[in-house]
Amino acid sequence: MSDQIKFIVDNLNKEPFRKNYNLITFDSLEPMQLLQVLNDVLAEIDPKQVVDIREEMPEQTAKRMLSLLGILKYKPPGNATDMSTFRQGLVIGSKPVIYPVLHWLLQRTNELKKRAYLARFLIKLEVPSEFLQDETVADTNKQYEELMEAFKTLHKECEQLKTSGFSTAEIRRDISAMEEEKDQLIKRVERLKKRVETVQNHQRMLKIARQLRVEKEREEFLVQQKQEQKNQLFHAVQRLQRIQNQLKSMRHAAVDAKPESLMKRLEEEIKFNSYMVTEKFPKELESKKKELHFLQKVVSEPAMGHSDLLELESKINEINTEINQLIEKKMMRNEPIEGKLSLYRQQASIISRKKEAKAEELQEAKEKLANLEREVSVKTNQTREFDGAEVLKGDDFKRYVSKLRSKSTVFKKKHQIIAEFKAEFGLLQRTEELLKQRHENIQHQLQTIEDKKGISGYSYTQEELERVSALKTEVDEMKGRTLDDMSEMVKKLNSLVSEKKSALAPVIKELRQLRQKCQELTQECDEKKSQYDSCAAGLESNRSKLEQEVRGLREECLQEESRYHYTNCMIKNLEIQLRRATDEMKAYVSSDQQEKRKAIRNSEKNKKLYEKVMVQT
Repeated sequence: MSDQIKFIVDNLNKEPFRKNYNLITFDSLEPMQLLQVLNDVLAEIDPKQVVDIREEMPEQTAKRMLSLLGILKYKPPGNATDMSTFRQGLVIGSKPVIYPVLHWLLQRTNELKKRAYLARFLIKLEVPSEFLQDETVADTNKQYEELMEAFKTLHKECEQLKTSGFSTAEIRRDISAMEEEKDQLIKRVERLKKRVETVQNHQRMLKIARQLRVEKEREEFLVQQKQEQKNQLFHAVQRLQRIQNQLKSMRHAAVDAKPESLMKRLEEEIKFNSYMVTEKFPKELESKKKELHFLQKVVSEPAMGHSDLLELESKINEINTEINQLIEKKMMRNEPIEGKLSLYRQQASIISRKKEAKAEELQEAKEKLANLEREVSVKTNQTREFDGAEVLKGDDFKRYVSKLRSKSTVFKKKHQIIAEFKAEFGLLQRTEELLKQRHENIQHQLQTIEDKKGISGYSYTQEELERVSALKTEVDEMKGRTLDDMSEMVKKLNSLVSEKKSALAPVIKELRQLRQKCQELTQECDEKKSQYDSCAAGLESNRSKLEQEVRGLREECLQEESRYHYTNCMIKNLEIQLRRATDEMKAYVSSDQQEKRKAIRNSEKNKKLYEKVMVQT
């Protein structure tokens, strides 16, 4: 229990709760405060639970928490009586009830957030059957179910995208790179537009280019359509050949067939097909429906955690043990009639299993036969495409084999001749090596004789002179050819230069006119610029004078304003003094002695001041 409380306190002190509890303060919480902590944890899982429980009735709080815990698949320990105590403990805020709930919630907060989010959209509203008889209600319910299925698929795609490794930073970089490429393309298009605008009849040329692009796209579409039609024709030819082969096989089978054998074969096929339709296919369909219903049930439920899987495994083990116990009890009874029936049942089940196995084998054999026939047709088509001839059969194949044998004998003879040629080639190669050795020996003897006679290197120099003369003749021939090529190249270049000059002559004339216009425009621009500069300088001087005048007027305005405030204050002071003087005159002149005493002149200090003032005056 202490470890559980420590885990709860540690998680409540972390983000996003930040409760700043310790073990003592958390254990000393009142039931209402403990319920508020539980409600805060539930609000973190489901934002709809953000409620101050002091403003809510206890029954409503318990009902709301129990419904959310049911959606999150929390299972309190114990049986049905413990469930009632669990509800009561949740209402009164009992610690033995709330601590395990907090521990369970804080252990799997992220998983429960996902489960609460999915529960908002995947918990189906049960509509009574009598309301579903109305068409509008039935259509609305159908639309609701379709939207639920669409949400399931979208949520799966979203989870796959989250786990696929695509990051927002990479996508943003790709988007920024695409935007930069877009800006570059826009600039290039603008530059090309500016270039094209100078060309004559550019609108007509753009129209022709647009038509060319449209025609190219149409050509691509037609090529694609042609390819599709070729594929369809190929499939149709294959289908025709397959049907023709089936027809041939059926005719071949029906040549020597008798009506009794055909009827027997048809009866066997009818029995097999009736067995497949009445027994095998309904069982498979029922099993597939059960599997589909089970999978839909699994998909409709929220995602299960590791603890839920462990609970299910424990339940499965318990049920398996109960089944084994029941089987053992049944075996212990040993009733004779049931024993005989069990033998017959076993035999019937064995026969039915054998029947199903043979039916499956027959079905697999039929499928294999169909696949082999399909492969044979494909191979025949391929051979026709490669050789342009059909596959040989019967006597044609025998004749083909005899031709191959005759060709093989011819091949063996040719191979023998090639072997003889190879042997002769080896002999010639050996004689070549021997002649080379003799030549080297003769050269060595010649060199020794030249050394004795004092003319060493004579043969070598003679060979070199012959070689050099041969090279000289080849170089002279190459020079003659290169001179001819160069003269032809010069002629071609002169003709190209003349053509380019004639083509550039009108462009040069236009360029001269444009240069004159450019000079005139630059002169006019310089004049306008000088006028603008002089006008701007005059306006700038006028603006500075006006700013000085405005500054002086503002200073005068501030002085007058301060003088106005000063005179206004003086007037207020004089008004106050005048009011005091009138009040003094009234008090001094009045016949009431109390009023006279209030007068400033009758007080001792004021009398002295008054006498000093009078003396000074």
